[in-house]
Amino acid sequence: AQLVESGGGLVQPGGSLTLSCSGSGFTFSTYDMYWYRQPPGKGREFVACIYSFGSPRYRDSVEGRFTISRDNGKETVYLQMDSLKPDDTAVYYCHVFALNIWGNGTLVTVSA
Repeated sequence: AQLVESGGGLVQPGGSLTLSCSGSGFTFSTYDMYWYRQPPGKGREFVACIYSFGSPRYRDSVEGRFTISRDNGKETVYLQMDSLKPDDTAVYYCHVFALNIWGNGTLVTVSA
């Protein structure tokens, strides 16, 4: 089983980015999918998840700014990030909790 993230980069405060995570080697549609992030010098933290039946959940600090979605046909989960703040700077990871697999991460830098 494998996860591959993409879509990170440098963005100005207030800007937007969309991250993608493609899964392979497992039945994507049956698993809850998670996004975590690790800010510089800090531990990894939960960002958002979307359950196999589609219901989302977010950490408080991104609620209303981030949107998680999934396309089971493409075996991909997305994280649309709007109104980005410098505190959102981190390496973002895709995760399947039930299989304990992680992607390699994609760096998001929010800076003027």
